[in-house]
Parts: sequence; C-alpha cells; structure tokens
Amino acid sequence: METGLLKNVWYVAALSDQIKKNSFVTKVIHSEPIVIVRNSAGSLYALRDICPHRGIPLSYGRVLNDEMECPYHGWTFDSQGTCTRIPSLCEGQDLDCRKIKVKSYPVKEQQGIVWIFCGDKDFDPVHAPEIPLMKFLPQEARPRVIEIEKFPCHIDHAVIGLMDPAHGPYVHKSWLWRSEKSAYEKRKKFAPVPYGFQMVRHQPSKNSKAYKFLGGAPTTEITFTLPSVRIEHIQVGNKNLYSFTGLTPVNDKETVIHQLLYWDLSWLTLMTPFVKRFAQYFLHQDIDAVAKQQEGLKYDPTLMLIKDADTQAKWYFSLKSEWANHLSEAREFRNPVKETELRWKS
Repeated sequence: METGLLKNVWYVAALSDQIKKNSFVTKVIHSEPIVIVRNSAGSLYALRDICPHRGIPLSYGRVLNDEMECPYHGWTFDSQGTCTRIPSLCEGQDLDCRKIKVKSYPVKEQQGIVWIFCGDKDFDPVHAPEIPLMKFLPQEARPRVIEIEKFPCHIDHAVIGLMDPAHGPYVHKSWLWRSEKSAYEKRKKFAPVPYGFQMVRHQPSKNSKAYKFLGGAPTTEITFTLPSVRIEHIQVGNKNLYSFTGLTPVNDKETVIHQLLYWDLSWLTLMTPFVKRFAQYFLHQDIDAVAKQQEGLKYDPTLMLIKDADTQAKWYFSLKSEWANHLSEAREFRNPVKETELRWKS
C-alpha cells in the first residue's frame, strides 16, 4: 500500500469567503506552514509562512501595498515570494533584496473553494489531476452548508473511512438514515474516471431515508478522484444537490475535512438549518469512529481489506501507488480501476 502523503497535487486549502481583500489566512498543509493572501484587486497568492531572515511567521505581520510585511524587521515579499524591501539597508550597501525569496505556491479558486498546489519546484501543475468542477453549478457558486473539522488521523484512514459502504448501519445509526436491522444486499456499478473512480448513476438505496426528503425520483452518482476528493451529485429532475468532501493533510497524524453542500433547489434553502444540523451529526459520527480507531492503531496491528465491501479502499491505495510510480518512472498514468459491479450488505 502507498501510505505516504501525495505530492504534486491540488488540495483544498480554504473557502473563498474566508479570505477578504487585503487580508490573509494561515494553514498547515502537508506539514508546511502557509499564508494565503488576497490583495486589493481580489487575487490570491500563497507563501511559505516563514520569513527567511530570522524565521518568524510572516502571518504575524500585515498586508502592505498588496505584499506581506514581516513584523520583525519590515521585510516585504510580493506574490511570487520575492523580497521587495529591506528597510534597514542604507544607500550604497551592496545587497540585492530581490535575490531573497520565500517559497510560493500556485493557488486557484473555483466554486467558492480555494485550492493550493503542493508539489516539487520543477513539477508543472498542469500535469496534476484536474480540480473537480461541479458542472451544473456556476463558477461563482458558494456552498450553502459548510462543515470544517479535523480528523485525528493519517489522511488514508480518513479517506477510506468516508468511502467505506459497510459502516453506515453501525456508525450512522439513526431513524433518519438507516439501522443495523434495515441492512440488505446492495449491488452498485463502478467505472474508472480520470485519476479515480465513480459509482455510476443509480437510484438511492431504499433504506437511505434522507434522500426521500428531496421528493420526486432522485438519482445519484459518487465520484472519487486523487488526491482525496469525493463528490456526490444528486439529481431530482433538472435540479441538483452536490455533497463535496475534500480532505487535506495537515501532517501524517491530522487531516482537515471540508464538507460542503451546494444546491439549486430553492425550497431546500428554507430547510438549511435542519440540513446543517444533520450534516454536523453525520460527520461527527465519522470523526468519533476514527478517533476510537486510533486507540487500536497505536499498537500497529495488521489490518485487512476484504473483497467488494473494501474494494474502493483497495482502489484508493492502487491509485496512490500508480500516481507515485508514474512520476518516478516518467510515464503516463494508468488507471488501475476497471468497470465492475460490487456487492455488500448495509
């Protein structure tokens, strides 16, 4: 299994509305401290949040003329990480401040999400898996429900825990969802997509009660793509609901989850407080299960993945390995997932 943290990929960093003009947010992603800045024109850039002079975080400073000013000695850095000013220099002193740089990170915004590219200096982000687009929503769409939490675990355990189809009747016991007694055999078709796989469009399981609140005859498809993005697209007639899940590694022991809901069903907006409460309840059940799992993982047990119910987890590890291998071997990515039907009880 490929258990490292993937590089040369786009991760969810923040939400667009969290970063106002002439302000910034700080994040730790892939064990790197990062400051993400929005300038006066509304554009974003991201820098390593450490001044190369004396090591203080730049985020203790301020945005000055669209640049980050270090709070210790007033050095300023532009959007490319180039030092543009050292106030202590006197006329005639031979130091070209523009040769001093702090690492910068490519940043993109799409549908209310800020993405950051974590990769090698010589790797062109154009060769990374594409940032997924929720195609029936406009580019300026914003999530209606937002849940941001931290899983106390390696990203692998968070990913396979969320894609696990068999834990529902046990972890998510609820009159609104399903119970252990309601479990029955499911058959779902899967197909490969670029850098991932998809549970092809189907009618939701009859014991998944929450879908019934949408009315009509909803259908759903669920897509997973590297490095760690899961999107469920539910259609009711010509209306859409998207459940977006993006997982971002803080380090090898902590993972941030952005759980976002988008929709264009006007009547559902009236139920936003209820939907938010349900999303919180559902997500915290997963976090609680993963937190308890860590108690056992401290003893480094041998783990297993079984056929069908855990096949999606196997695909995830295969996709990770293929991503690493295709980079090291300088060849095209070959998706290991094939069309198939999986069966499990839940």
